[in-house]
Amino acid sequence: MTPSDPRRAQLRRMKAIALGLLLLMLSGFAISHWQGERGAWAWVSAFCEAATVGALADWFAVVALFRHPLGLPIPHTAIIPRGKERIADSLSVFVRDQFLEPGALLAKLKIFDPAARLGSWLSDPQRVRMLTGMARAWALQALDFFDESAVRRQLHAFVVQQLKQWNAASTAGELLGLLTADGRHQRVLDEGLQRLGRWLEQPEVKERASQLIVRYIQREWPTLSSTVNWIKPIDEIGDSVAERLAGAVLDELQQVLADPAHPLRQDYERWLGGYIQRLREDPALAERIETLKQEMIDHPALQDYVQGLWARIHASLRADLQREDSAMAGHLERGMAGLGRSLSSDPSLREALNQHLLEGAQRLTLRLREGVTTHIAQTVKGWDERHLVEQLELSVGRDLQFIRFNGTLVGGLIGLLLHAATTFLHV
Repeated sequence: MTPSDPRRAQLRRMKAIALGLLLLMLSGFAISHWQGERGAWAWVSAFCEAATVGALADWFAVVALFRHPLGLPIPHTAIIPRGKERIADSLSVFVRDQFLEPGALLAKLKIFDPAARLGSWLSDPQRVRMLTGMARAWALQALDFFDESAVRRQLHAFVVQQLKQWNAASTAGELLGLLTADGRHQRVLDEGLQRLGRWLEQPEVKERASQLIVRYIQREWPTLSSTVNWIKPIDEIGDSVAERLAGAVLDELQQVLADPAHPLRQDYERWLGGYIQRLREDPALAERIETLKQEMIDHPALQDYVQGLWARIHASLRADLQREDSAMAGHLERGMAGLGRSLSSDPSLREALNQHLLEGAQRLTLRLREGVTTHIAQTVKGWDERHLVEQLELSVGRDLQFIRFNGTLVGGLIGLLLHAATTFLHV
């Protein structure tokens, strides 16, 4: 506690008043004794004598709480410094049992009905807009933090490290395993064959096939192509062959699509199943895939892409959040407003949310209970004795001075009663 703490001045003032009362009583006792304790002075002497005893006794009692009176090691004095360990344990147990008792806390939370209050709060559009604005400001601050060069380097290093640790072969095997579940790979094959069929039916594809056939004949059999060309143009022969070839392929595709047990399907099934098994169990294949993955990770183009990806994401997020009609903020505002309406109109939702909050609060309370108790006990035990005494005296010392005031006045009144009793008995 700093020297400017106003409680110090208050404590000094109260101590000075108590000391002044004691000195006043001593002065009254001395004057009455000097006056021979006759008449009214006898009553003054009785009052002041008893008040002095009461003031001294209460001074001793108050001082004994914090230190040894007059520095003398009197037994059962300096109670607080000597009992610091016991006080620390007692205080921590008191806080634990009175303030962190799970049953009492949960009962108050249940009466509070946080779900209903949250729904009522979110039902106010102005509050929702205010909360959305705060969220936008926090998000922009978070973007500024993540845009620091050191953070960006760490993010990049983290992404690369995760890619290096990724078992690509195992993941590929699992994905292909999901693909083959329930015959989904056959549907993929059907879709591929149908697309191939539609592609082969296109005139431009047939034209390219015809040109390819003609070039091949002219290159491989130039004499034959010249001879045949006298009888029938080689281009027409190419068109005819391409048309028949496309028709044959389409007929075969139709048979594959219509026959679930077609040999092509069986070959496809065996090949895909074997490849999945190799991905899961073949170390050589897994090593080749890992090598390819590492080459991709180390490629400068991928490094530049990873670096630029965050820059693009960051710029896009910042541009959106800075707009008054931010899409993200709009989604958040509509979501919170919808939550408020749902909580206000759906008792089952409120009950479910309250139940989750109560369960979470109970777990949190149980975790914090012992931790807070231990923290309080260790903190108090770790205080220097002088620091502990100073803290307690500043907190309650001012009020304790009233004990000295009361002791002085009550002692004086008792002195008067005793003097009156003895005077009455001698009459």
